[in-house]
Amino acid sequence: MAAPADDPRHRVDRHTLEMLVCPLTKTRLALSPDRRELISLAARLAFPIVNGVPLLSLDEARNVDPDELQALSHDPE
Repeated sequence: MAAPADDPRHRVDRHTLEMLVCPLTKTRLALSPDRRELISLAARLAFPIVNGVPLLSLDEARNVDPDELQALSHDPE
């Protein structure tokens, strides 16, 4: 049996990602390299993606450390 991250039903569609914005800053979100989080560079927050569903609640978000943020901001997508 495939792991949930490998299951196509649990992937977020690229077009859906383009429509989502940070609930705090209303700015665009970036997909993390491991495709498990959406990152708000402006708010310095990471929102988890669980079973293909982005959890865009501030209660679910984690703070992104400055080193990780810098790496993400220079990573071409």
